[in-house]
Amino acid sequence: QVQLVESGGGLVQPGGSLRLSCAASGRIFSIRAMGWYRQAPGKQRELVARITSGGSTNYADAVKGRFTISRDNAKNTAYLQMNSLKSEDTALYYCNVDATVSGPFDSWGQGIQVTVSS
Repeated sequence: QVQLVESGGGLVQPGGSLRLSCAASGRIFSIRAMGWYRQAPGKQRELVARITSGGSTNYADAVKGRFTISRDNAKNTAYLQMNSLKSEDTALYYCNVDATVSGPFDSWGQGIQVTVSS
């Protein structure tokens, strides 16, 4: 069974940094893209950043210049480096994977909390 494991969230002061990781494991044939989404209370889930297997990236306007997504294809892991964090970045962050796998697969991680507060 394919699993997505997210890590790296927590509480940070405004202006601080966090690094999120999302590791996919199991019978994975190929991963076309990995991405991070977030959902704040009372709001819809939105794309934060996404990276393809070829390294192409796209970012939400709100995080451009502050967040950087990267991936290690050999480890099936994506990272989200978040710098200059703001209170409005507070949300539940979800990893999403576009992949071809064997067996049942939930393409969403369980979510990890990021709280930016003084």
